[in-house]
Amino acid sequence: MAMVSEILGQLSLNIGAHEPTFPTVVPFKDFDPDKDAARIETAIKTKGVDEQTIIDVLTKRTYSQRTDIAFAYERRAKKDMVSALKGALSGSLESVILGLMKSTAQYDASLIRGSIKGAGTDEETLIEVLCSRSNSELVEIKKVYTELFKKDLEKDVAGDTSGNFAKLLLALVQTKRAEPSSVVDYEKIDEDAKALYEAGVKIKGTNVPVWISIMSERSVPHLKKVFERYKNYSPYDMQESIVKEVKGDLQKSFLVLVKCFENKQLYFASLLNEAMKSKGAKEKVVTRIIVSRCEVDLKKICSEYKTNFGESLQKTILEHTKGDYQKVLLGLCGPEE
Repeated sequence: MAMVSEILGQLSLNIGAHEPTFPTVVPFKDFDPDKDAARIETAIKTKGVDEQTIIDVLTKRTYSQRTDIAFAYERRAKKDMVSALKGALSGSLESVILGLMKSTAQYDASLIRGSIKGAGTDEETLIEVLCSRSNSELVEIKKVYTELFKKDLEKDVAGDTSGNFAKLLLALVQTKRAEPSSVVDYEKIDEDAKALYEAGVKIKGTNVPVWISIMSERSVPHLKKVFERYKNYSPYDMQESIVKEVKGDLQKSFLVLVKCFENKQLYFASLLNEAMKSKGAKEKVVTRIIVSRCEVDLKKICSEYKTNFGESLQKTILEHTKGDYQKVLLGLCGPEE
């Protein structure tokens, strides 16, 4: 089984290798999958279920380590660990723990599938995932989506959305974004900034296809410079221009893109702050962000949170959540830095 773990570990290291990661969940030292599997089995069999042990073990192991534990559990108990956890847990804790038993790409693919399956579309989730993931993350999500659901992500998105909103999401799913370059092309930066201005604020109406192609095909470092340069042409910055020029889901999508190009971790920190402090904390949003980012950049999200909202994310979780849900979130965030 160690072999499987090594392969999975390498895979996760190679995905988006050019993007530094800031995980809060890192490989557990002195890892012993058999010992962990025994602890999980005992915790599930305990009268009333020992949730604390399940939280302690699974929030402190990476996905590849959890996979090893699941193999060891199946050898011991002769049953599937995910099914056993599903039977033993409920509510918000169950959502988090079952989310942790998926890889980051599997979890993201499941979020997208959940947002477009059945009657009506959960645009909020669809926009958040597709507009905030890097090109390399989206490449992996597409592959995993086909493996898990035997469906094509592009076709599913096209079948569930319409108009310019659909065109933007499809452009992102097609993963044509350029890789960051060590050469800064000032001429191209100026050209793109001018094109964004001339396709929007300068004219009556908006030439949306121009915005879509620039925002879905240029590298992130290039776009950051484009938005800076844009201020030389437009009396409004890019976010203000989006609000003035387009409406509805298209506006929301462009705003998420621009916020993520400018500072992705601040975007997630703001979403968490809003979700935690809204009436009846929006647990779905909190779960989605913390589970999907704990092995990616949650450490940096925590740091942006503290800088921008004056208290730590951990303190906010203590104030706005309770019980096992609070414990599992704190387990994934790790100690305050």
